[in-house]
Amino acid sequence: MAIYRISEGDALPVEETTFGTQGILERSHLQRMFRRSIDILVPDAMVLAEEYGDWVDSRKRVDLLCLDRSARLIVVELKRTEDGGHMELQAVRYASMVSRMTFASAVRAHQAFLDQNGIEEDAEQCLLQFLDWDEPKEDEFAAEVAIVLGSADFSKELTTAVMWLSEHDIDVRCIKLKPYRLGKELLIDIVQIFPLPEAADYQVRVREKEREERRSRIQNRDLTRFQLTIGDQVHEGLPKRRLAFLVIREAVARGAEPLDVCPGSKWLIVSGDQDEEGLMTAERDEVSSKSSADRFYTEDGDLFRKGAMTYALTKMWGRHTLAIVDQVIDRFGLDDILYTAID
Repeated sequence: MAIYRISEGDALPVEETTFGTQGILERSHLQRMFRRSIDILVPDAMVLAEEYGDWVDSRKRVDLLCLDRSARLIVVELKRTEDGGHMELQAVRYASMVSRMTFASAVRAHQAFLDQNGIEEDAEQCLLQFLDWDEPKEDEFAAEVAIVLGSADFSKELTTAVMWLSEHDIDVRCIKLKPYRLGKELLIDIVQIFPLPEAADYQVRVREKEREERRSRIQNRDLTRFQLTIGDQVHEGLPKRRLAFLVIREAVARGAEPLDVCPGSKWLIVSGDQDEEGLMTAERDEVSSKSSADRFYTEDGDLFRKGAMTYALTKMWGRHTLAIVDQVIDRFGLDDILYTAID
């Protein structure tokens, strides 16, 4: 739809143009503009990082990584082309990569962003203040990742892919960025074309209801503490994930192979006999995302070393933790291990 200038009762069309004709570049112009005014694209959000790529293939970088007040990450991809290219595929890849981001890794990313832009502020305090949190809440941080695509236009293939993603509960939005020339001034028309704003409001209400239900589950999560007895050693006041760690560590200490005790998805595995510093360095080189280390036991005393490999056990177990503990005790004959819930 064209833009018109009203002059003495007449509607005069404003000249349409392209970003290429006007010499507007994605990174130098569009990205910088939206970095400074992110509310234009993503209302009520903050820029967490620019050109974020804290993974092995550093050539793949998120244009703008944002955070909204519900602690949701938002991947923003920008194109000046008339069809959007393959930006939806890039954005989905980036969304999957950042989905494991923790609050601690977000603080590191934002501190780098602040330093690069000469802003002398503490990243952690910026995030806590923006989220209105008194302290980090890892269980609530980055529970969802949304996608915002901004382009001069979108091909039929791209919009078809976006609709399919939306039907499968991926929050993805397409925003058309159309440049116009009015005399010596360059104007830009910014319109959300998918989903339509009315539908977007409905989707927001549905997702907010889901978030409230998730927060309720988090608030009511099981905080039971346990007493664990291994032979003549007694461990008091253990949360379930630490209970699981100590039982698994005992099984490995008695000769079990780490991957026989738990599947590979429960381990962070790197080559060599590593301490914590060596593990973090090796993990950045060998694993897809540095932030993943924040969800494993990586302190020196908690690492498992077998053969030519070093293993760090996950902290993330879910509601089947006790069933897993029981399976390990039974399977490996750990008859002198007992645990009881503490009221």
